[in-house]
Amino acid sequence: MKAILCTSYGPPEVLQIKEIEKPVPNDNEILIKVHTTTVTAGDVRVRRFDVPVLFWLPIRLALGVKRPKQPVLGVEYAGEVEVAGKDIKKFKIGDRVFGSTPWMKFGCYAEYIIQTEDGIISEIPESLRYEDVASVPFMGIGALYFIQKANIRKGQKMLIYGASGAVGTYAVQLAKYFEAEVTAVCSTANQELVKSLGADKTVDYTKEDFSKNSEKYDIFFDAVGKCPFSKAIKSVKKYGIYITADRGLVETVQGALVNLTGNKKVIAGTASPKIGDIDFLKKRIAEDKLKTVIDKIFPFEELVEAHRYVDQGHKKGNVIISVVS
Repeated sequence: MKAILCTSYGPPEVLQIKEIEKPVPNDNEILIKVHTTTVTAGDVRVRRFDVPVLFWLPIRLALGVKRPKQPVLGVEYAGEVEVAGKDIKKFKIGDRVFGSTPWMKFGCYAEYIIQTEDGIISEIPESLRYEDVASVPFMGIGALYFIQKANIRKGQKMLIYGASGAVGTYAVQLAKYFEAEVTAVCSTANQELVKSLGADKTVDYTKEDFSKNSEKYDIFFDAVGKCPFSKAIKSVKKYGIYITADRGLVETVQGALVNLTGNKKVIAGTASPKIGDIDFLKKRIAEDKLKTVIDKIFPFEELVEAHRYVDQGHKKGNVIISVVS
């Protein structure tokens, strides 16, 4: 089968298409023909080996010293069940499914992938296309995880920094679903997009500094990890919550100190999805209460170009890869 391998750490060109052996499922596994996958910030970070210097050695040992131990990147997929092991109960051949691979397993930049039925996987509703759900199992669940972690409540004021990105576009919609008052921070070009997703207020960061309007928020969600910690934490109300999905070592230490000594709470780190999350989001999409924002769809053979595009840091929502043309 065709797969795209990360042959070393570096620029998009380290990704190369190759023929590798098609996997064979065990009795408790499913062979899925991948139709669509995505380019996430996590895929890009691993490809570039973009990690804080002090974490370089342990992460290098975990991922691979010279190149990724798992050279086929990609963490989320949508596709069709081609083979179901004899012990599989939930799915059958021909089912359209979507899901994400277990932590650090990757593997979705390929024509086929092996999964188990007890992981993050669910059937695709008949009304939805593969591309409608490809980014839900990782990016959508990531947004849901942090919003639920903050125990968001009706009427709370929430600022989402990086509201037009992959996590941000889901976060805006989910915050509105839970009846929060949402202020979305993004560039001039994306103001109308975040308004269409339900944002009550918008801030154009190219023209206005949100921290100078004296507004305080119950929840501050930095969905892209680009807002200075000091600026963000000052905009959080007393006993409020600051969430970040992407932080360096210095900010991690600052957050720990705030949690120990302050009257605000900092939530950081990696999302830990629950099995039911994917079905929750699927239901919201089927009800037309949540939608996937797609910036571009690239064919499988243009994955290098897709990574190059994501590297620019200006995508709106998600970048989808069409594995089956």
